[in-house]
Amino acid sequence: MRDYLVIIEQGKDGGWGAYAPDLPGLGVAAETREEVETLIREGIRIYIEELRTDGLPIPESSTFAERISVAA
Repeated sequence: MRDYLVIIEQGKDGGWGAYAPDLPGLGVAAETREEVETLIREGIRIYIEELRTDGLPIPESSTFAERISVAA
């Protein structure tokens, strides 16, 4: 089992997008947050499966996120 950071963003049009910075080229979009979460999980699974099939290394997770509060 591997854990990857996933960035989930809501677009100005109300739709949602998600991507995993450690897995280049993997990104999904959907109308709801729940839908985008399902799609990114499936996308990560397929991404790793294809790397294994091609005999390529599976990237280690090296991206971190943290919320930082500032006076604004």
